[in-house]
Amino acid sequence: MNLTKNTRRAAAAALTVPILLFTAACGSDDGKGASDDAVVKVTGEAGAKPKISVPKDAKPADKAVTKTLVEGKGEVVKKGDLVRLDFAAQSMKGQNLGSSWTPQPGTKPGAPRTQVVSEVTDQMTQQMLPPKVMSEVAGHKVGSRFEVEGTAKALIGEGLNPQSGIKPEDGLVWVVDVVGAKKVDKKAKAEGEQAAPEDGLPEVKAEGEKAATITVPKGEKAPTGLKDQVLIKGKGPEVKAGDGLIAQYTGVKWEDGKKFDSSWDHGGATAFQIGTGQVVQGWDKALVGKHVGDRVEIVIPPKLGYGASPQHELAKNTLVFSVDIVGTV
Repeated sequence: MNLTKNTRRAAAAALTVPILLFTAACGSDDGKGASDDAVVKVTGEAGAKPKISVPKDAKPADKAVTKTLVEGKGEVVKKGDLVRLDFAAQSMKGQNLGSSWTPQPGTKPGAPRTQVVSEVTDQMTQQMLPPKVMSEVAGHKVGSRFEVEGTAKALIGEGLNPQSGIKPEDGLVWVVDVVGAKKVDKKAKAEGEQAAPEDGLPEVKAEGEKAATITVPKGEKAPTGLKDQVLIKGKGPEVKAGDGLIAQYTGVKWEDGKKFDSSWDHGGATAFQIGTGQVVQGWDKALVGKHVGDRVEIVIPPKLGYGASPQHELAKNTLVFSVDIVGTV
């Protein structure tokens, strides 16, 4: 996925993880322990950074042990839902494994936290949450806090990175807050009468369940600044910084008009946290303040795209996107 600063994995890594725990995507089995087997003590209310305490000589279970700490009052999360999560993780020896409560470099006071936005699955979709942890989100209500603990072998298995310094028998714990959840129609798109593009902007045709056709005007120089236009006006709520933006999108290069990415090529609508630096700056600047139901055309100069990453294949390109905002989580 080319929307993130480098890749989806690179975006996940921005959640302040001091070590790389996982070496490869992996599945998950059903081995679980009872909540009574939990040895870690967690204090704090959902929404606030948890305090994780491990009793001296505590031994982790050799199965994943899940315990509900706070019962939420929202909708029950189902497998396949898109969710927005806070988390804190550490080894039972006290080694930090990452936290969404840790401010990112350059973050302004009061800015939204960088959270995990992902689909609930039993496969590794985020480097922060191994399959055993991510799969446990299903069944909890929005507003809940739960913990998952066990040995590294039980929680990560063969995907454990030997360079991390974590041994298979070491105890690990994740504390997860379910901030939001939404079931999404993967085929959703903006509906309504579409405006003509402003002078000098590419033409967008989005028909059927396929990538939009974006036609860059011949002989027109790429703008040097960010350009965006609402082509279809939605009637949904305003998109705010920190939301999980659910979008259907297509991107092409201004220079040759060739498509480089589309959500339709990856199963349909997907989600990213917006306004927190998890996607290219052009998206953060153009889409915060828009509304659910909007179709937005965005033209992003290199400096607001991948220009800050010279090694990226699109570092020198002006990017043109058609983005349908189909929801937030």
